[in-house]
Amino acid sequence: MSDLPTNNQLPVISSSGPSGGGSCGSMGGGSAPANASRLPKWLKRQIPKGNAVGATAKLLDELKLETVCDNAKCPNRMECYSQQTATFMILGNVCTRPCGFCAVGRGRPEALEDDEPARVAEAAHRLGLKHVVITSVTRDDLEDGGAEHFYQCVTAVREKTGASIEVLTPDFIKNKAGLDRVVESAPEVFNHNAETVPRLYRRVRGPKSDYAWTLGLLKRVKELNPAVKTKSGLMLGLGETHEELFDVLADLLDAGCDFLTLGQYLQPALDRYLPVVRYVPPEEFAMLGEKAKSMGFKKVASGPFVRSSYHARDMAESF
Repeated sequence: MSDLPTNNQLPVISSSGPSGGGSCGSMGGGSAPANASRLPKWLKRQIPKGNAVGATAKLLDELKLETVCDNAKCPNRMECYSQQTATFMILGNVCTRPCGFCAVGRGRPEALEDDEPARVAEAAHRLGLKHVVITSVTRDDLEDGGAEHFYQCVTAVREKTGASIEVLTPDFIKNKAGLDRVVESAPEVFNHNAETVPRLYRRVRGPKSDYAWTLGLLKRVKELNPAVKTKSGLMLGLGETHEELFDVLADLLDAGCDFLTLGQYLQPALDRYLPVVRYVPPEEFAMLGEKAKSMGFKKVASGPFVRSSYHARDMAESF
């Protein structure tokens, strides 16, 4: 890693960024036409050709399902839909947490839909998915944080499709029973994102967040079921230093984390979300990814467009 900046500081390039955002740890969002000209060239993408995008969107609409792709304004939405895949977002589309980076709506959620597990399973079946990623909004209003609903969704998808399953969960803060219930569903991959470095934690993730709890969550998953692969990710471009980033990676490894994703944070809107401090160039993402691999992560995806569930099947199946 001799090519890294010698001062370990990620320098400020821009204090205003493009549209984007994230959800439950997805690392960024789409683009706003009024601000698209400010994006560096490596963050501009072509729209995929073909009819699969519309077909996927139509199916999701027919089954009345939410996806993190739409709600978080993910920049990879068109690519994933064109490949007839999506990340299902359960427990509604309203989050109880005011995270400073996330485009998902916040407020008072509606009641859970008992038939949602069956609808998620049907969509996974009709899309022919071999690896299904299920995420959710945070539901602090529910006693179990939505854990039982997670369990039912995983069970329904497995019974309907036989696919491998990855859950991308909220933190179930101070709710070990809820966390344990999700682990009981035995997903092949359990993903929970660190998101950022400890110095920025409360500013990025909100007042309820706890860095030590995040690490403890990942460690507990391994203790409860060592066969489950654990995964975490961070958004870059919020003002973190390389030294801080490497400290977090070391902490994740100490917690038994197997897989890592590193992606560029993109601002959902200019008026209410955290600004982009820096756009990290692709070559730096590549260096950081190699460093992470050398530290001991079994699989690493690192790049501007990498998100928590981006090409998740490739990462899960290649190990």
